[in-house]
Amino acid sequence: MADRVLKVNAFTTFDLLDGAVEGHGFEEGAFATLNVRTAREAPEEITLELELDNTELESVPPHADRVTLSAAEAERLADELQSAADRVASAEEE
Repeated sequence: MADRVLKVNAFTTFDLLDGAVEGHGFEEGAFATLNVRTAREAPEEITLELELDNTELESVPPHADRVTLSAAEAERLADELQSAADRVASAEEE
């Protein structure tokens, strides 16, 4: 990715996923970086960071999106992700 907004290194959660951006009248696909971040000392929140490869996008300028979660919100998200993963894994076994 040229002109990155997020720092990507060996500790980044996912550095190459399939991503998409959708808006009124457009939808584009691109490689994406997804990261989970907390403070090293005395963390108070969890931040999810998402950046799509801007070299593959024409409709949006280079940017990263962030969502900040409390511990309870992160646990709820983890539960939802686990439930969805279980459903997909079960469907793949059939």
